[in-house]
Amino acid sequence: MHHRAGHGRARTRPDRVRGDKAYSSRAIRGHLRARGIVAVIPEPADQAGHRKRRGSSGGRPPAFDSVDYRGRNVVERRFNELKQWRGLATRYDKLAIVYRSAVVLHTVITWTKALSDTP
Repeated sequence: MHHRAGHGRARTRPDRVRGDKAYSSRAIRGHLRARGIVAVIPEPADQAGHRKRRGSSGGRPPAFDSVDYRGRNVVERRFNELKQWRGLATRYDKLAIVYRSAVVLHTVITWTKALSDTP
């Protein structure tokens, strides 16, 4: 068993990474592949065109699971909702513990609003 040097939390590795077309570079896909992480990233039209123009030497298109990709917008919407608090969006609080507390407070408020049956 390999022991880590130093302190800190144990690192975890995700099973898959969902990203938008901006993260569809060869370098990013290669890095994820080397770490054994499935990339759920759509291929941009320009990259597909370049690949097709090269013919058989262009390789095959990267695998893409459109059903799994639909889950990406849930995370995206949460981040956008979180950024509605001006202090969080501008990172007004410089101390990490204060910033994290604001995030937790916003999350609790959002969660309790979702639990209530009145608007």
